[in-house]
Amino acid sequence: MKTTIEITGFWDEVLQRAVDVGLARSKTDALRIGVIELNHHYNLLEDDEAELVIRKIERTEADNRAKGLKPKTLADVLKEYPELKKVKG
Repeated sequence: MKTTIEITGFWDEVLQRAVDVGLARSKTDALRIGVIELNHHYNLLEDDEAELVIRKIERTEADNRAKGLKPKTLADVLKEYPELKKVKG
């Protein structure tokens, strides 16, 4: 399903913050993560794949914390990959 929506204000800031702190690669990914979490919280659908993805993300985050790694900031990512400045989210 392809859907076009306009998100502004608080909602847009939350999505951007998820990207800035490294939880999501893009606002679209942040929305996808939100849908997975919605399903995870309310058990709307049985989805083994979503559960596997959630567990993998949680393991990766825990491993990174154990190694003392912090998510890169948007500024760090853009410094490392300047070509991303041309990409619109």
